[in-house]
Amino acid sequence: MKCYVCAKLGVDKDAVAICIVCGMGLCMGHAFKEELLVKDIIDWGFGEEQITYPHTLPRFICAECKLAREQRMRGKGKG
Repeated sequence: MKCYVCAKLGVDKDAVAICIVCGMGLCMGHAFKEELLVKDIIDWGFGEEQITYPHTLPRFICAECKLAREQRMRGKGKG
């Protein structure tokens, strides 16, 4: 698989990751790595406890999806 962004620019580069949102093949120069927190809510019967696990889940995302997600997150803060 080739990097989609590079291919649009006429460059032949192998993809090393796939965007988790849109499925676009990405080279090292166009892939953004993010870490997702792993959270859980445990109901002890007398109340709930939210815990965050120490290990994160890695994910790769392209620039376009990253921008779209960030604009959504900025929009949530307004209101």
